[in-house]
Amino acid sequence: MIRNVVVGVVHPGVTTVKVEEALQALRDLRVDGLELRLVAGQDRGLRSGNASYALTVDFATDEDYRRYDRDPEHNRIRDELFAPISASIQRIQFALPDGGAAERGSTRWPPALA
Repeated sequence: MIRNVVVGVVHPGVTTVKVEEALQALRDLRVDGLELRLVAGQDRGLRSGNASYALTVDFATDEDYRRYDRDPEHNRIRDELFAPISASIQRIQFALPDGGAAERGSTRWPPALA
């Protein structure tokens, strides 16, 4: 299981409405043959200096991520909705430990030893 994490900071003056429009476009995205498990949201403002928005998308394989990354509609959303509002965007893709234990409800890593 591969988790893609994206964290962005918007330009000063960008409204939460604009950010939500971009996030919703990704929530609505469908890529043929892929089941997208996408979670996205805006910062709650609980700590100063935080990023503006974040999202995660889980994929079964590296190739599934690559298909998502190359998808024309996904790239349109990035280019037309996120690029104009974002001062910075950071991304990382990593393998979930134990093939996705976090997805099955485990919040502890490494798992407790028996």
